[in-house]
Amino acid sequence: MSLRGENLQQIAREVAEELPGTSSGYPFTEHLRVWKVAGKVFLIITEDDPDLEIITVKVEPGHGDALRRDHASISRGRYLDKEHWISIAAGKSITRCLVEDLVHGSYELAEDQAPVRDRPE
Repeated sequence: MSLRGENLQQIAREVAEELPGTSSGYPFTEHLRVWKVAGKVFLIITEDDPDLEIITVKVEPGHGDALRRDHASISRGRYLDKEHWISIAAGKSITRCLVEDLVHGSYELAEDQAPVRDRPE
């Protein structure tokens, strides 16, 4: 079942809040809530704009290319490096499972980039 924008964002929030060692805040602007692990960003949720209900996550470049090819509502990352980040909006093929997988995968990529001493146990 496809998701509406606010559902997409709520699922991403729930997943991020359950992951170990995460923190969230508004380091860039009051409309972008950012989740980090070990100081590394892994999720950005655009808030307060009903026309832009998206999440942005980190991906391996090849995976991002495939996701953009297979899902019309996935685009290059809106705020960060366009090669390693994708933005996901509500769409016909966007499911709860896909959102959960993308948030988990982004968390793992960010965690792997952090120094070992800073990673959650």
